[in-house]
Amino acid sequence: MEGLLTRCRALPALATCSHQLSQYAPQRFHHCAPRRGKRLVLSRMFQPQKLREDQVLSLAGRSGDLTCKSQRLMLQVGLIHPASPGCYHLLPYTVRAMEKLVRVIDQEMQTIGGQKVNMPSLSPAELWRATNRWHSMGRELLRLRDRHGKEYCLGPTHEEAITALVASQKTLSYKQLPFLLYQVTRKFRDEPRPRFGLLRGREFYMKDMYTFDSSPEAAQLTYGLVCDAYSSLFNRLGLQCVKVQADVGSIGGTMSHEFQLPMDVGEDRLVLCPSCHFSANVETLDSSRTNCPACQGPLTETKGIEVGHTFYLGTKYSSVFNAQFTNVHGKPSLAEMGCYGLGVTRILAAAIEVLSTEDCIRWPGLLAPYQVCLIPPKKGSKEEAATELAGHLYDHITEAVPQLQGEVLLDDRTHLTIGNRLKDANKFGYPFVIIAAKRALDDPAHFEVWCQNTGEVVFLTREGVLELLSQVQVV
Repeated sequence: MEGLLTRCRALPALATCSHQLSQYAPQRFHHCAPRRGKRLVLSRMFQPQKLREDQVLSLAGRSGDLTCKSQRLMLQVGLIHPASPGCYHLLPYTVRAMEKLVRVIDQEMQTIGGQKVNMPSLSPAELWRATNRWHSMGRELLRLRDRHGKEYCLGPTHEEAITALVASQKTLSYKQLPFLLYQVTRKFRDEPRPRFGLLRGREFYMKDMYTFDSSPEAAQLTYGLVCDAYSSLFNRLGLQCVKVQADVGSIGGTMSHEFQLPMDVGEDRLVLCPSCHFSANVETLDSSRTNCPACQGPLTETKGIEVGHTFYLGTKYSSVFNAQFTNVHGKPSLAEMGCYGLGVTRILAAAIEVLSTEDCIRWPGLLAPYQVCLIPPKKGSKEEAATELAGHLYDHITEAVPQLQGEVLLDDRTHLTIGNRLKDANKFGYPFVIIAAKRALDDPAHFEVWCQNTGEVVFLTREGVLELLSQVQVV
């Protein structure tokens, strides 16, 4: 086994491995420490695995359905399971990753004054008719009637609902503004051809924020504030997103930008100018244009995955629902609005698409479902005596590194070889895999530590393992 490993002899070699972990110090959320004997073990996880390629293809039905890397990998390791076209069961690892992503989003939104709300998925048809979107949204709007014949839609977005809510508050003052109200909820869109797994589905999670300001100037400042928060979010996740000019589409308004992750599997076509950093979705430009409208330099084209979208709405919705406030002169004024979306499940899938290899999932460090996987020796092997040391190391990590309580998983499938379990751990993409093998029987014991996101392998004592893991940032 040791002959297959890359060896790093000194602890300073961990600088590269840990550098990415110390770039940002978000607020930590501590879980209750598991009691000794209540370790998290892999054999108890509900995580259906289809680790052979032929099993993945049969699961999806036809090989042609697996049109992107993230979809194939997420099916393969049991992150998602098909429910119906465009709809997936999100399994435990995915839910853990998504909850972490939501916590990072909450941190960024609340840093700029966001307040979290939760609106119904069922939206009355009369709200959508008031804005003329009941019909203009077309067949993508999922419509239904209740037993009384009342019409609703399953909301793909909530401009109507939030504006009606704010309009119902009749005594708002300019002193209370701005309001930055957001939610993270399921959204529904009757896609004509759902594909790419979580990248384009009929049911998905989205963060949507709606802002209400007292003037166009104040609304523009809020717009820039939210865009900066989006950039901060993607930087923390290690995703190199590009902010591009975009069409307002069915949402409306006078200004719009998309946050795009450049990727060949993306469905959007983008143009970029290397000279002046102009960037846009091609749908905003004249089809015959080949030069940059800002500097007249040549444009380069690429594809992208849209992971965020911002709109300056003005009074498009507030004028329909009469969402007013009392201005500084004591007169009623319409609120200036903006709306801002993040595709939560799409960000997860897009991150896997960008960061992973063809065979193994790689997560943004903050979003990994579990930070550490600990692999004890195979039962009956020459190293079996190190099994107890692996259990003790698990306990020391969860007791000495508080932020990793609930983040360490013990692969107790000791009927399998270390090599087979290491292959599985590599596919799942745990940032750190710790193996108790032959050198765990040395005095002092040394453990093999695989830093999955950098490809480094080091041999560390228990104290060295704790020192390394103490630098891990979690949310």
